[in-house]
This record gives sequence, structure tokens and C-alpha cells, in this order.
Amino acid sequence: MSGHEIEVLRIVALSSLLAWASGLRLYLVVFALGLAGYLGWLELPPALEVLQHPYVLAAAGFMLTVEFFADKVPWLDSVWDQAHTFIRIPAGALLAAGATGDTVNAVTVAAGLLGGTITAGTHFAKAGSRLAVNASPEPFTNWAASFAEDALVLGGTWLAIAHPAVFLASFAVFVVFLAWLLPRVWRFVAGLFRHASAALGGRTP
Repeated sequence: MSGHEIEVLRIVALSSLLAWASGLRLYLVVFALGLAGYLGWLELPPALEVLQHPYVLAAAGFMLTVEFFADKVPWLDSVWDQAHTFIRIPAGALLAAGATGDTVNAVTVAAGLLGGTITAGTHFAKAGSRLAVNASPEPFTNWAASFAEDALVLGGTWLAIAHPAVFLASFAVFVVFLAWLLPRVWRFVAGLFRHASAALGGRTP
């Protein structure tokens, strides 16, 4: 590969990472990339250099800490997910677009549109899966799911930086899996709501 091709691969991997990870752990990926840039481990694209500013790192670190604990509490995690529907999706779109350059052009707009779609899909799959997990009375499944998401984002961040081609291949598999998973998750969630509605109405579900 030429140097230009490697750079394009790196940018596409970073943009895909930001779109995907923002749907799971927005504050974690912002903090991880910002810290890597601040310490000189990673050269961020010009539009994302703001992530390594101490103020952004402090804010992301604080929200990361809050989210880490909120996401481990059954049902509170679902409330947190609902509140972040209006935060994760636009943030994922902006970050994905920012990875492609510091000026608005056809590539950044396309990256933003695709990034927002991926972030939305990941977010809704996570939120729906957590509702399903919360139907279980014990907290251990919830904790396992939450820690798995933490590990996935950290592992994905490392993979996108160290081995962008491998990350993009894994990302393509994830997109196919997401398209298969989303309808099934939301059919199950709809069933839970129907069951709860019937129970509250005094009818046998």
C-alpha cells in the first residue's frame, strides 16, 4: 500500500470507530482518543484535535465516570440510554465527520450521514438489548453486559489505531450482524411492553 492509501484506511477506520463506539460508550471513546492525542500516542485529525484539550478531557472523564456506574445499575441504565438518544446520535455523526477533515465537503457530509446512521443503529441495539437483560431479576447479567461493552469499545479503539484493516473487516461483520439483530431486539422489547401493559390493565398477557 502507498502512504496515501494507508492514510485513507486509517481515516476510514477512525471515522467508523467513532460512529460505532459513540452508540455504546460515547464518553469512553472521546476520553480514550483525546488522552491518546494529548500524550502523543496518536495524531488526531485537525477537526478532532479539540478532544485532547484538558477541558474536554476533564468533561469526558467526569461523564465517563458517571456513565460507568449508571450503566451498571439495572433499569437506571435504560433511563440513561433513553436520555442519551439525543446526545449519542448527533455526537457520533459529528465525530465521524470530523475524522475525515477540518472543512465541510462531500466526504465529511457523507461520513456524518453514515456515521449518524451507524451510531443510531448501535445505540438502539444497545438500549433494546439492555431492556431485555433488565427483564431478568438478577443484576449479574446486566453487569456482564456493561463490562463487555466497556471492553469492546477499548478493544475496538486499540484495533482501529493499531490494525485499521482488521478493524474495518470486523466492522463490516458488525454492520451485517446489526441489520440482523435490530428487528429481533425490538420485537422482543415490544413484547415486553405489551406484556407490561396487559398486566397493568388487569388482563392476562
